[in-house]
Amino acid sequence: MTPGVLAAALAAVIIFGGSAVGTKLAVSGFQPVDVALLRTVIGGLLAIILALLLRIRPPTDPARLGLLLLSGLCGFIAFPLLFTLGVERTTANHATMVLAILPVLTGALAMAWDRQRPAAKWWGGCAIAFTGEVLLIYEPAGQVDEATLAGDLLVLLSTLFASLGYVAGGRLQRGGYSSRGTTFWGVGLFALLLLPVLPFFISTGELQAAGTEAWSGLLYQAIGVTIVAYLLWYWALGTGGIARVGLMQFLQPVSGVILAWLVLAETLSLKFTLASVIILLGVLIAFRAK
Repeated sequence: MTPGVLAAALAAVIIFGGSAVGTKLAVSGFQPVDVALLRTVIGGLLAIILALLLRIRPPTDPARLGLLLLSGLCGFIAFPLLFTLGVERTTANHATMVLAILPVLTGALAMAWDRQRPAAKWWGGCAIAFTGEVLLIYEPAGQVDEATLAGDLLVLLSTLFASLGYVAGGRLQRGGYSSRGTTFWGVGLFALLLLPVLPFFISTGELQAAGTEAWSGLLYQAIGVTIVAYLLWYWALGTGGIARVGLMQFLQPVSGVILAWLVLAETLSLKFTLASVIILLGVLIAFRAK
């Protein structure tokens, strides 16, 4: 993996890590469904403008168009809707923990698509990293929080769609279509599809009453996650290999905890340091596996 691919994947993972925090901020002033719709529409309209300015055309052959529609449907419709509904019903820490399964799902789906069998060392590294993430957000028995089983299951279901979208987008990039086109037209086409129904869900009064905090979380999702992070991530997946680069997602909970500490004033502890070391060890082992 080249330094450029590593840097792009790491930057994307850090931005993705703030998804739960950004969503929590957004749902403080918007309804969950409205957050999911607005993040795709805002990000998609901006993406279309960028695509037109850069003269990037959507793919025309059926195979590439199918991958684009699959990645867009999973990444910009199914995932944000299910994830936002889940985060409203659970805590940011629980949502971050559930997202930890993304590298395993992404790698497994990629290898199943290519009819490959992962080495035992790959599974071992994933197990170690996942153990670190369990430790990272483990809550002592009896501690009161706002997590619910329904919320955690919704977030878990969203990860399946996210992983499938990553694999489809990565294959599109690997097949010669640019990561910019995959990102811009993937979200742009579905933004155009959602735009006519937006007035039936969101009123002008809700937009005005949402508040700065909710708008900052929404714009972080719409621009930071939907445009910047996906652009970097699809390029890294297509250039460095889906199964291999996908393992970088094991670092996402670490960045999520740091951002939660900075934004929500959550504390860092010795447990965090120990869990981070375990996660890095697991990622290193899985990286070295073929």
